[in-house]
Amino acid sequence: MRIIAACLAILLPMITTASAATPAERHGFAFAKSHCARCHAIGLTGTSRLKKAPPFRTLHDRYPVETLAEAFAEGIYTGHSKMPAFELEPDQINDLLSYLKSLERAGPRGRSHPPGYPRSME
Repeated sequence: MRIIAACLAILLPMITTASAATPAERHGFAFAKSHCARCHAIGLTGTSRLKKAPPFRTLHDRYPVETLAEAFAEGIYTGHSKMPAFELEPDQINDLLSYLKSLERAGPRGRSHPPGYPRSME
């Protein structure tokens, strides 16, 4: 019994650390929550408030996430008036891409949120 308890004491922090979000992912989530969530679903569940706004969890199905860096740097302009035009700074781009990649990694494995994030993300 002591051996099991000792093993758990050693392994549990490793498991928790491995599933925690990186600082870049947390910053990207915060950016998405404050700038994007009014229209887009930014978590692994939920629908976008604006029908034309794709859920963030599906962006990797439409585009290789890395290729969005240039669009974020030069500014994203869409064909509809609801999405504001914006340009991100390099650190913001890195953070947002890190968050989008975390959504891709979390995928449809039954989780309602990427590891290390609060459950209410929409």
